[in-house]
Amino acid sequence: MSITEMFAWLTSEQGLMALLAQNWVLGTCIIAAIVFIETGLVVMPFLPGDSLLFAAGAFLGLAGIDPLVSLAAITAAAIAGDALNYAIASSRWGQKLAHSRWVKREQLERARAYFARYGAMTITVARFVPIVRTLAPFVAGLSQMPRRTFFIYNVVGAIAWCGSMLLAGYWLGSIAWVRANLHWVSVIIIGLSLIPVALQWLQIRRARRVSQA
Repeated sequence: MSITEMFAWLTSEQGLMALLAQNWVLGTCIIAAIVFIETGLVVMPFLPGDSLLFAAGAFLGLAGIDPLVSLAAITAAAIAGDALNYAIASSRWGQKLAHSRWVKREQLERARAYFARYGAMTITVARFVPIVRTLAPFVAGLSQMPRRTFFIYNVVGAIAWCGSMLLAGYWLGSIAWVRANLHWVSVIIIGLSLIPVALQWLQIRRARRVSQA
């Protein structure tokens, strides 16, 4: 198995469930690492954080394992990831990375549009929006958002996101249909979370057409 295949397996519901069944502590550590990478590295916005958290919660519920330890570890990873992302953006490397081929201009524009609408609250709101949650702390660092303000919204967002996704899986995983169709439930979660991204993309596209008219 190549590194790419192994990574794809680890970030799938099947791979995650198999790993948690063998060693739930190790599985929690790997999920925490994936969440840290997704939120901490602006070049990795494609990792499936939402579905992994839901699947992890479903497993913990079915296995009768208290979710608090996993929740604390993954939440800490989410906080640390955003903090790293913010630190990179606010450093002298931030502007260079923002104009590199590793960061797509369209994705940065989406994140900036959220800041224009929600202000500092974007750090919390963006947790529930794939791609934007990776770009939001980066844009906050580029714009030199006060560290204290960023920290508060970072912590609140991480607790709300990790708590809602993992505990939803924990409580809903006991439902037979959800358990039998975990993959499709994860697809639905991803689809719902992408709706704000699609709407934001349409707004940006419409604004461009108006400015070019």
